[in-house]
Amino acid sequence: MDYMRSLLLILVESGGWYAPALFILFHILRQFLFIPPAVVCIAGGLLFGILPGIIYSLIGLSAASIVFFILIEKVPETMNKLSKLKKRLFGPYRDLTISQVALLRLIPFINYHLLSFCLFDRKRNFNGFMRASFFANIPFVIFYTAFGEYIGHFNVIWAFIMIGAILIFAYMLREKIAFIKWREFFKPPI
Repeated sequence: MDYMRSLLLILVESGGWYAPALFILFHILRQFLFIPPAVVCIAGGLLFGILPGIIYSLIGLSAASIVFFILIEKVPETMNKLSKLKKRLFGPYRDLTISQVALLRLIPFINYHLLSFCLFDRKRNFNGFMRASFFANIPFVIFYTAFGEYIGHFNVIWAFIMIGAILIFAYMLREKIAFIKWREFFKPPI
């Protein structure tokens, strides 16, 4: 294992500016290869160090968010599936706040694209979506880049305690009002 890590570090150090550019490109392509973004952020921390890994991962995830924003409206089947999944998991009248999305992204088994769709559903214009996506990615990138190598050393009890604390925080940060349209509230039962 140490041999492979040493080999990767030598390749990154000898890569010059190509290594960060390829890493950022890999962040964009990983969404089509079904690789979780947490794995790529952990790899960025191990390969480049904590601070450069955080910067490269933020740039890569921001570029991936641009691709998501462009493709979500061009592929209506995916948009409909994500909308149905969002309504089924969070309810038809509940929108997640940016801070809730930021906290829920820390939980590795919650779908990253579903949370991006929650941001898209809240901020439909490009500038608003990119700003919300950038701020929601900051805790995610810092956590998985800086503490990625220590996550494997946690025992199961601590992992469940952390996930429980994150879920409680996300619940406490929820939006406390819901807007229901008049026609939807008084529609006849099916």
